[in-house]
Amino acid sequence: MYLGRIVAVGMTSEGKNAVAYRVSSRSFPNREAVCNGQTVSIVPRAGCEEDLKKNPYIAYNCIRPAGRYQVASNGSHTDPITEKIILGMPPRDAIALGLLAMDYEKDAYDTPRIVAVGDSKTPTGWLGVVRRDSVCVNEFQLVPGTFFFLSTYEKNSPDVNQKDSNCQAVTAEELCRHLLNGGIFTEFTNPVTAAAAIVTINESDTAVAMATQA
Repeated sequence: MYLGRIVAVGMTSEGKNAVAYRVSSRSFPNREAVCNGQTVSIVPRAGCEEDLKKNPYIAYNCIRPAGRYQVASNGSHTDPITEKIILGMPPRDAIALGLLAMDYEKDAYDTPRIVAVGDSKTPTGWLGVVRRDSVCVNEFQLVPGTFFFLSTYEKNSPDVNQKDSNCQAVTAEELCRHLLNGGIFTEFTNPVTAAAAIVTINESDTAVAMATQA
């Protein structure tokens, strides 16, 4: 099944909250996730920069820290949502306002904008989406080894039953690999690259990984 881009929020097997992002793409697979400190960006691979002329939506920050929170998304809405949270806005409100302001992508597929936010102080996460027909933000209570996820296509409504409940990842790198080819995510086609961040106050664990066939 092809889901397009995927965001996830959950808890590692050791009980640390985390967010993750996966690029799955049929049209623009020549991309990679690049770390710049704790921020992760999706960019064209070297030699494929001309792809930006075909679609301006394919490069963006996909993960950014926001104080005690981490934000993961499939587009440029990562930045305004992160900045509103840093300024003190509650995550639910920042997600809703950011998604409403940016709206769905005006490409050939009316691609939804999706976002995940994790909290370092409580076992809480949020998933949000703006589609052509709706906008929705849901809060989730997190438990070890379970990740709730949301995608641009097919599974693009935040749902407590839309989850992977057998994630044994401990590190951000392991979480990237799981999102690319582990658990329920093995059922989803065209993986390209992934990024993940463990949401803690006193330490930083951010990683990226490429799909083996990308």
